[in-house]
Amino acid sequence: MRSTTILGVRYEGKVALGGDGQVSLDDTILKHSARKLRRLHNDTVLAGFAGSAGDAVTLFERFERKIEEFSGNLPRAAVELAKDWRMDKYLRRLEALLVVMDAEHVFMISGNGDVIEPDDNILAIGSGAPYALSAARALVKYADMDAPQIVKTALEIAADICVYTNRDITIEVLE
Repeated sequence: MRSTTILGVRYEGKVALGGDGQVSLDDTILKHSARKLRRLHNDTVLAGFAGSAGDAVTLFERFERKIEEFSGNLPRAAVELAKDWRMDKYLRRLEALLVVMDAEHVFMISGNGDVIEPDDNILAIGSGAPYALSAARALVKYADMDAPQIVKTALEIAADICVYTNRDITIEVLE
């Protein structure tokens, strides 16, 4: 099962995380309106997933415990989750990626132990990620839009190109 495109943008003092709603199994669409985003730690952290939904729920729960354990310190919580994910025999088999964001940081966390913070504060995961990422980078450079508008427009562009991405878009914003 696939849950696809998530895009995070930190731009001009705003943080926006968006995701499409499509869930697919091979070449069949199972759901159009899945919710792949969460607000955590008193609404100061945004998180989104791409990959297997069941695996992502497990990771959300683990990450939520880490962010609480480290009092909202996003870099520390991200690194600790990545370490657990890589070392734990059960977690290692989970097939999902997380994007986590707050007012200062944007990270992608993977089961390989990766914690990646992009240079340009734009990060995308999932099947439509290359399209959404390219569109968001162009919009930041050439359009007069704020972070939520960039996320929405870039995800719509991705949906026009990627068969695993749809236009049922959810966006969460930190200001």
